[in-house]
Amino acid sequence: MTRDERIELAHNPSTPPEALAQLSRDKNNYVRWHVANNPSTPPEILGELSRDKDNDIRRYVAYNPSTPPEILAALSRDKDDVVRWRVAQNPSTPPEVLATLSRDKDNYVRWSVALNPSTPPKILGELSRDKCDDVRWRVAQNPSILLEVLLILMVDDEEDVRGEAEASLNRRLMRP
Repeated sequence: MTRDERIELAHNPSTPPEALAQLSRDKNNYVRWHVANNPSTPPEILGELSRDKDNDIRRYVAYNPSTPPEILAALSRDKDDVVRWRVAQNPSTPPEVLATLSRDKDNYVRWSVALNPSTPPKILGELSRDKCDDVRWRVAQNPSILLEVLLILMVDDEEDVRGEAEASLNRRLMRP
């Protein structure tokens, strides 16, 4: 089987689990990337791939909406910033993991928590006081933001944050 055929099989959601298991051990990174990104990949295979030495493979596992919470929790401690960023973006990430990631040293990780629609309002409230104005700007975009937090962001020191908070309030007022 050619590499392209293996990639196509690894990418296909109807590929049987046994075939995905075999493809997850393929020497070609592109094949393993597609297995890691496939929403039909079984949790035990995602668990194996979450420990792959290739950062990109762990990144795909972290972003896969089918990745179980315990694997996402483990990946949230990955040394690679982009892996943690992908965990923070994943709507399946548990609230307690998002809470930890909201304090990550990397701005992109905190941005992703701020934009994640699954982030609890309490965490958004904490992020609304983040030192990075780009994080606060993204908090203002989150549809789960509480009105009281949005009103605080409307008087933020940064013009872009104030503008986004106002735009968010206007979108909220226009909803049926």
